[in-house]
Amino acid sequence: MVRVLLALSLAVAATGCGASRSVAGPEHAARAPSPPATLTPAQIAARSLPSVVTIRTAQSLGTGFIVRPDGWIATNLHVVVGGPRVRVTLGDARELDVVEVLAASPDHDLALVRVEAHGLPVLLLGDSNAMKPGDPVVAIGNPMGLESTVSNGLVSARRKVDGGVEVLQVSAPISPGSSGGPLFNDRGEVIGIATALLEGGQNLAFGVPIRYLVPMIQQPSPMPFSEFAALVASMREANLPKVRRSVPHHPVSLLDGCPQESQRLVVKMLGEAIETGAPLYNARKPDACYHVYDGAASDLVRRLPAGCKGPAKALSDAQRRAAQMSDPVPQAWAMRDAFDGLLDVIARKQEQ
Repeated sequence: MVRVLLALSLAVAATGCGASRSVAGPEHAARAPSPPATLTPAQIAARSLPSVVTIRTAQSLGTGFIVRPDGWIATNLHVVVGGPRVRVTLGDARELDVVEVLAASPDHDLALVRVEAHGLPVLLLGDSNAMKPGDPVVAIGNPMGLESTVSNGLVSARRKVDGGVEVLQVSAPISPGSSGGPLFNDRGEVIGIATALLEGGQNLAFGVPIRYLVPMIQQPSPMPFSEFAALVASMREANLPKVRRSVPHHPVSLLDGCPQESQRLVVKMLGEAIETGAPLYNARKPDACYHVYDGAASDLVRRLPAGCKGPAKALSDAQRRAAQMSDPVPQAWAMRDAFDGLLDVIARKQEQ
């Protein structure tokens, strides 16, 4: 997946086009009154929550934050490569589609995207180089779909990972759904972008230093999101095992007896499973992906009410089919097809 995204970033840089823009530096992105010398986590949350957004695709849930009032949003790259459409929910509850990818950095798992909006509240960008082990940090994100969650902790260490990229290891919890969210210093300035890494069997929380984002803001290379999504899809197809999809097309009547609250639970839990399992599959770990999907299906079936028979049966049938297979690749896809079929029928039901 890293090689695919590296090629992607080169393609974005090479093919970015469109009307030229007047691009300001990070000082434009952070035009706001200077904060007090030190803020409490509650004060940081009160100031910053309007600038934190939720980002959803058919395959993932993540977080982002506004860096320019004309719709520029920073997040993790892996958050926006989940399908042909990325939907952003602003702090005022407006939902907007991402129209452009302005910059992408696979080495740092960062993306800068744009929605059609103006006059948005922005966050102040700080100095990540000044952060030291023991310094306090505050994280805001949407862990496991729980929007606007605030947590605090410390910088545990500054570390180097693949290719010499530096990250901030932090003790503030960062779960699936919080990826792409801002990490703040005690002055309410963004000094990192949250990401969750699976390392040695344990979830460790890291922040990508904000200094890697600044040049992306200064030197964007815009690409329409439709082209970006098509490029990602073609690269994935070329680099992953060939599979034959069999996504079921359920009638909307499958949801009869399944209340809205239960449908939301299905979307939430399947989205979380996909966000966790898809990166494992892309990392050539289909067995781990399959176990994530199978476990999520079992947990969801247990939590659905008795009246929600259609989704429960669809998941149980998929589990039985997958269990009869011997290869983890088709096992993972059998579950994923079932997930996508349920997400599709719920989306069609909402459109009605």
